[in-house]
Amino acid sequence: MAERRRAGRLVVPTRDAPADKMLLERSTIEELAHHADPWRVLRILSEFVEGFDALNDIGPAITVFGSARTKPDDPYYDLGRALGAALVKRGFAVITGGGPGMMEAVNRGAHEAGGLSVGCNIELPHEQELNPYVDLGVEFRYFFVRKNMFVKYARGFVIFPGGLGTLDELFESLTLAQTGKIEHFPIVLFGSKYWNGLLDWMRAVVLSHGAMSEDDFALMSVTDDPDEAAELATRPLPVEVHEPREETGEPKADAQ
Repeated sequence: MAERRRAGRLVVPTRDAPADKMLLERSTIEELAHHADPWRVLRILSEFVEGFDALNDIGPAITVFGSARTKPDDPYYDLGRALGAALVKRGFAVITGGGPGMMEAVNRGAHEAGGLSVGCNIELPHEQELNPYVDLGVEFRYFFVRKNMFVKYARGFVIFPGGLGTLDELFESLTLAQTGKIEHFPIVLFGSKYWNGLLDWMRAVVLSHGAMSEDDFALMSVTDDPDEAAELATRPLPVEVHEPREETGEPKADAQ
């Protein structure tokens, strides 16, 4: 069992290539067989079902992204813990990628505050274990299934400093908001010193080339304070919501 790990309801040998890689990079044998992809659809479907089943009843939640490389002695780690606790104080669960670094920090803050700490882990070439502060953990083979869970079961995003994966999650969330795929979905960037350079570049280059509009910047908020980040990310839904608030678990707009 030392060479095997949990992935949903299935146990997969770690020596196998990650499912994402096998899906995107077809081998010669697979090209000849040309039967693998139709069957792989069933595996993808089962992973969606597993995720929906596990996360359907977690209640209102905020998804938090950030670097897996952040160390416990990094100031952002303590700020992540504080954010996790602040979200729990407001009645929200937290969802992270379930790994180390900033993910662990936020899960830890929520767990220690007595709230629900959710981790959506991903199968990688170098195994990433769920951190010990995850109360509800789900493991995924496919990035696109995992990303769906981050959005579907959250009411907003908080994004800490991070690398390529964090930038991918940031720009995907902005694209979903810009195109109206998600509505009233707060996107909070935590760490002005880290993010302001990117925002300045977007204004100076992307905006000046006409590739985005000034209104797109209104989709984001920037803060350095955990309580403010929690407040921004958990803002009440607008009044013209179609689903009753009693069912969504959202705080009412006039709640004190």
